[in-house]
Amino acid sequence: MLPISAAALAALGQATGRPVLAQWSNDGGITWTPARFGSGSVTPDRTAEVRYSASVELLDAPRGRSGINSVVTEIRLFQGIKVPRRDVEWIPAGRYTIDRQRRTRLGVSLDLLGREDVVRGASFPTARTVGPDTAKNCAEQLLAEALPGSPVAWEDGVKSETVMPAFVVDEDRWAAVSGGTDSSGTSTGIAASLGAEVYADARGIPTFAPVPTITDPVVWRIPLGLVTARPSEEETGADLKNLWAISGDSGSGGAVVGPVFLWDSDPDSLTYAGPDPVGDPLAPQRLGLPGVRVRTGRYSSALITTEDQARDVGAAKLADSLGVQASLSFTAVCNPALEPGDVVEVEVAEGVWERHLVDSCPYTLGGVSMTCQTRTSTRRL
Repeated sequence: MLPISAAALAALGQATGRPVLAQWSNDGGITWTPARFGSGSVTPDRTAEVRYSASVELLDAPRGRSGINSVVTEIRLFQGIKVPRRDVEWIPAGRYTIDRQRRTRLGVSLDLLGREDVVRGASFPTARTVGPDTAKNCAEQLLAEALPGSPVAWEDGVKSETVMPAFVVDEDRWAAVSGGTDSSGTSTGIAASLGAEVYADARGIPTFAPVPTITDPVVWRIPLGLVTARPSEEETGADLKNLWAISGDSGSGGAVVGPVFLWDSDPDSLTYAGPDPVGDPLAPQRLGLPGVRVRTGRYSSALITTEDQARDVGAAKLADSLGVQASLSFTAVCNPALEPGDVVEVEVAEGVWERHLVDSCPYTLGGVSMTCQTRTSTRRL
């Protein structure tokens, strides 16, 4: 969750004002010019390639080369929270490039995309060999070329000093940093090879972070009084994987790493894959477990060079593909500090609390409510 004071978090339901601050810059964020905010919304979404997107209307905004334009202008937004006896607390609501601009009677209407879009647009003019070097050095060089002067954040748990072998990137810079493939179909994403994910956060800072799991610490407990509409529950088996086979093969004739297997080994889990679905696939039949069903996923990357690295990747893949079968959509009082990947506890009925991982949490700027799409792991009844 983004930084927010305990007092503001506790008083979200009693906020007396929710002002919005909009600014624009044409010099890469060295200077920022205030803009009159008209209306708009923000969509933080962990399942999208660009984590933050927005649509806003700015009033009386200058246009053209020295004003707001779709070539070099960046927009940043802040959502304020005004609670009794405290100053306005400003929460970042994204830093963006302009995807589309339309003139309106009162100003300009903008479709905005997070700074991942800058990196996506800065594709290589010719194929390039990256590495060998540490993941940190490789990634930060690729990002610095597209986002000069921007810091890069590495959260605890990401093994940034892992040495990457030399690999060829055809053209897609963002795929090389996050998770993509080359022309032969070989996976080359740096973040994916570390069992991590990368995104531009609400401040626009490229961030490498561990893949979130449902067991992460709860950042916000949402009682019934703050849930403004009845939760809507849904279940699906799409994209569910409870067994992953991870391998590393550079394609250069060197030793192949793995495959290393990771699976859901919790007998109390609805997605339990059995005691050993690889070495003893008949165990569920022998043990009288007819409900066990194996769903296998495979991942191979030229950047995986050790079995320990393969296990890290497998653990991340498993965490990201379990629990998607049970989702919850709920509307609650707007907490602009909530981020995709946060774990929340929601009181879905009187005295009944559920732990959920937030996938998306869109909200209207200046509005009092937000709708969250979440997922959780389902346990056997």
